[in-house]
Amino acid sequence: AQSVEEIRSPRVVVGIALGQAQDDSIKISIENTNTCTDSLVTALDDETLLLTDPEMFTPCPGKVHFGGDDLSLYGTPKEEPGPAPMGNHPGLPGDSGKQSFIKNQLQALFQPTDNKLAMKLFGSKKALMKERIRQKAAGHWVIHPCSSFRFYWDLCMLLLLVANLIILPVAISFFNDDLSTRWIAFNCLSDTIFLIDIVVNFRTGIMQQDNAEQVILDPKLIAKNYLKTWFFLDLISSIPLDYIFLIFNQVSDFSESFQILHAGRALRILRLAKLLSLVRLLRLSRLVRYVSQWEEVYFLNMASVFMRIFNLICMMLLIGHWSGCLQFLVPMLQGFPSNSWVAINELQEAFWLEQYSWALFKAMSHMLCIGYGRFPPQSLTDMWLTMLSMISGATCYALFLGHATNLIQSLDSSRRQYRERVKQVEEYMAYRKLPREMRQRITEYFEHRYQGKFFDEEAILGELSEKLREDVINYNCRSLVASVPFFANADGNFVSDVVTKLRYEVFQPGDIIIKEGTIGTKMYFIQEGIVDIVMANGEVATSLSDGSYFGEICLLTNARRVASVRAETYCNLFSLSVEHFNAVLDQYPLMRRTMESVAAERYRKNKARQEAALRAGEGPPQTEHEAHEHSQ
Repeated sequence: AQSVEEIRSPRVVVGIALGQAQDDSIKISIENTNTCTDSLVTALDDETLLLTDPEMFTPCPGKVHFGGDDLSLYGTPKEEPGPAPMGNHPGLPGDSGKQSFIKNQLQALFQPTDNKLAMKLFGSKKALMKERIRQKAAGHWVIHPCSSFRFYWDLCMLLLLVANLIILPVAISFFNDDLSTRWIAFNCLSDTIFLIDIVVNFRTGIMQQDNAEQVILDPKLIAKNYLKTWFFLDLISSIPLDYIFLIFNQVSDFSESFQILHAGRALRILRLAKLLSLVRLLRLSRLVRYVSQWEEVYFLNMASVFMRIFNLICMMLLIGHWSGCLQFLVPMLQGFPSNSWVAINELQEAFWLEQYSWALFKAMSHMLCIGYGRFPPQSLTDMWLTMLSMISGATCYALFLGHATNLIQSLDSSRRQYRERVKQVEEYMAYRKLPREMRQRITEYFEHRYQGKFFDEEAILGELSEKLREDVINYNCRSLVASVPFFANADGNFVSDVVTKLRYEVFQPGDIIIKEGTIGTKMYFIQEGIVDIVMANGEVATSLSDGSYFGEICLLTNARRVASVRAETYCNLFSLSVEHFNAVLDQYPLMRRTMESVAAERYRKNKARQEAALRAGEGPPQTEHEAHEHSQ
């Protein structure tokens, strides 16, 4: 069966005609969704992929139908082409048109968008379009985890969770008007939103751990996975158990015979209701899930490290906040005994902010193991509560320090590796019993070579793609290669191949880079530093600095060096060996012939000038660099 059976659309223009043309019809018979997608992508330009965007789709008589099915692309019963009633047209008033418009807008919100999470999962906009079509073909009202709706919903839930985890402990511990209208409204609104969040989770696709590119969109599989993971914890933290308990007791004590008993139990019931309110703090699990997802997807590596440190600090403050509220809640539930820390500090009738400040100070003192607060515990309850606070706080503090240390070290791993490498070098020098002067030179070499940061550049470049590796190397040193005369007019591919063969070298002041009388095997490009050209009699003929080069004739001849080259300062050079250069020239025969003729001519002129200078007694032979300048 052909993927595209019939296409009849004389007036279709990139999806707009789907909402404008009344008499047009497009019927596509496909075997499955992927076949349809591949056919459309192959047959049409990239811009026509907008046909799959729900924002560009508006219901009209010309619909896209799947052969053999009774569903349209939106999962609704298909309709035969024909004139549409005026009242039901999407652009005109009518209940059907309004419903279709709202439906399309909701589907657009539930579909994946090109945000960071979607690009991380699917890699390209074309794959994202296929994912949109796959979600449409499913025919279910499922929220994609990469959709705009899920993004803003998670953001709102994150803010509401933070507010709940801060406000609830304070309200439970320091306020007695639990049945005030504002407090009941806040709790009911929060509980309702969290119950709605459970429903949303049942309709949100799941990203698989083993196959991140495949998102589960089947409602049955989504529900099964959610029931096995976080459902019961989310449900318990969302049900208003305290209000249910109060309503149940109010109904059971409705008769007059129980009014006296009800009055005696009122205080205990309210205290128990406060304890049941603490169940809402289990929402911390949701906060951890949301924060972990956001810091993994929506922050860069460096920003992610800072965010994790910030999250650790916030978590420590939250634990201290909870511990401080607990320090006050326990004496409050006991009726503030005379030997409790609250009564000793005379805080029973103080303003709630003063009570909270002293409670937080007491909790942080326990957590940091610096004392008991203002007074040591006087009652058995305070003693046990203090021990619990110190053990839990010290454990959290130790975990915080360890995690924070690892995160801080990961901020500058290259500097840490440099210190480790220097330590190994020092141990090696001590093991080999090297003299002090040599140790000093080795230490100075490492300091200048790595500048306090150690990178395995060859390994890093080896992990890159060939094109990206060439771009990095070209950026680092192509300007130096371009300064060489016989590279100036060379083919760009030839120069790029040569650049990839360069090797970075560092020389200290006084190092002999080239020795007179040796056969040349390398040429050098000076990135930074100054070198001296030294003649046989020890005189400095000339000096070269940044951007200069020397030893280039040896690449194409076997001539011996006629002078020495000595580093005057620390020099950062790039070297090019004869073997690498010849390997590149084997791929470019024309460049080889051209450069061999140029080098032979320069070498002949150089020898002629040297012989003429010797016969005339004009002085020592010229250096390679001087001969090069004369030949130019």
